[in-house]
Amino acid sequence: MKKKITYSKILGIRNLTESTYVLSLEKGDFEFKAGQYLVLNVPGKYKAREYSIYSAEDSLTVDLLIKEVDNGEVSRELKYLKIGTKVEITGPFGFFVLRDIQPVENKHYTFIATGTGISPFHSIIQSNTNLDYEVVHGVRHGYEAYDSADYLEDNYHLCTSREHGENFYGRVTQYLRDNGIRKDSIFYICGNSHMVNEVTELLEQNGIQPENIRTEVFF
Repeated sequence: MKKKITYSKILGIRNLTESTYVLSLEKGDFEFKAGQYLVLNVPGKYKAREYSIYSAEDSLTVDLLIKEVDNGEVSRELKYLKIGTKVEITGPFGFFVLRDIQPVENKHYTFIATGTGISPFHSIIQSNTNLDYEVVHGVRHGYEAYDSADYLEDNYHLCTSREHGENFYGRVTQYLRDNGIRKDSIFYICGNSHMVNEVTELLEQNGIQPENIRTEVFF
């Protein structure tokens, strides 16, 4: 897939929490595979950042799930740009995609994420409506279950580390220990490096072969 620089208009900004939002961009002829990312830059600013694509492959827009971070100039600036502002996107990049060795319908997938690391999985699931999957999503508070209604209710497992309630209380690693690890699944892990390393080690200790573990360090 050819990578090129595209100038795209901002079509909308949808706030999910006080600090997290979905930025919708004009798609044009930009093509990507679910799970890939792009590099976004505001022209003239020279502050390019990488963002995993949040929307489905056949969506009419290119959506990005963005969280404002401390000292994050770009994530803060993007939120307040006017609709119609042009930004520069380059890509797509990355190989964190479903592999085409066999039809995806013949496999089970376990997607493990923390925070906005859910973004590539949202794109993958929205792009493959017949996928056999489960999502284990670790956040601090329940309100960070970004667009959880987009997943099958029984397939989405929210883990909250700082909030007791109807969700699993604890980290994703503890959820996997308590609920068991499906041995015939292919595991995709996305989030902070500590979580990715810890989950990978746990899976390998439980007999999951390295070729069935795929990772993307988000931050």
